Amino acid sequence: MLTGKRLLSTSRCLLKSSTSYNYDFTGLISQTGLPGSVGNTPLLKLNNLSKQTGRNIFAKAEWMNPGGSVKDRAALFIIEQAEKKGLIKPGGTIVEGTAGNTGIGLAHVCRAKGYKCIIYMPNTQAPSKIQTLKLLGCEVNPVPVVPFTDPQNFNHQAKRRAESLENAYWTNQFDNLDNRQAHIESTGPEIWNQLKGKVDAFTCSLGTGGTWSGITRYLKTQDPNVKSFAAEPPGSCVYSYVKTGGKSLERSGGSFTEGIGQGRITNNVAQDIALADDAFLIPDSETIVMLYRLLAEEGLYIGGTGALNVVAAVKAAEKVPEGGNVVTILADSAHKYAERIFSKSWLESKDLYKELPEDLKKYAVLD
Repeated sequence: MLTGKRLLSTSRCLLKSSTSYNYDFTGLISQTGLPGSVGNTPLLKLNNLSKQTGRNIFAKAEWMNPGGSVKDRAALFIIEQAEKKGLIKPGGTIVEGTAGNTGIGLAHVCRAKGYKCIIYMPNTQAPSKIQTLKLLGCEVNPVPVVPFTDPQNFNHQAKRRAESLENAYWTNQFDNLDNRQAHIESTGPEIWNQLKGKVDAFTCSLGTGGTWSGITRYLKTQDPNVKSFAAEPPGSCVYSYVKTGGKSLERSGGSFTEGIGQGRITNNVAQDIALADDAFLIPDSETIVMLYRLLAEEGLYIGGTGALNVVAAVKAAEKVPEGGNVVTILADSAHKYAERIFSKSWLESKDLYKELPEDLKKYAVLD
């Protein structure tokens, strides 16, 4: 039996402390298991960069998706649209060409829905991506990197493999508009609702283009005054395409980032690229410094794409009024890339270690 004194003490334990934890938030319950847990990710304010710029810089925490990246959204939407259209039947096989994250998203959804999964990917991708796909039960085929115009490009190999199998579906993430639609119906509305319609600018990089195109289309449909900027690494043709009004596909150089920086205008990109207000070309030197800054200053352990996106968000902040809201995407975490991006020797091999400020070099702990 609780005495009055002990009861008072227990009651005090039930009082809410003053912390950053949101006690009023009701977490999602997914009756459909993993598929229903995709999306509805937090929108994080990057406090140090917001103070630095005088604008509110927000980033979608897409690594919190069950498969660990923004690509879970497209993976789920594409498969479920194929089911609705009768393009895949129970026990079938999903086939895709991917730099890794879409494959991982597809693999998770395939496990949950009972499909087999076959992946073709460039052999330059982080080894941990290949390992993860294999652990998820996928057949993984790393292939040499060749241009899209080459029949041996990983996308074309994936298409041919799907065509050779019964009850198989090639998800075709680069040109399948269900990719873009996933973000028109989920990510865009989430951002709009989270900021109560107060969005001044959006920016992110383009791989397939589904994320940028879908979010841009949705936000500009809600408010045509929202600015949208394409953010690209060296080696991408999208930057020159935007800058020249579609007259040039010129590109040069390369980047340590993975899955972005395309050499062509995909079908997903083509739908909405005319909506771009401008484009930013982000050098690897700026991306790697931001990656380390986000770890040191914000406690965020994210991959190269997310870091590039935040660099772009800082640039976008210069183009909106003081106090405005800028949104970007943290595509995935650093876990899959850690053996590279936190390795001093690897950074030196890419001529990037010297770009890090002295106070950030302490995070390059791997050799």
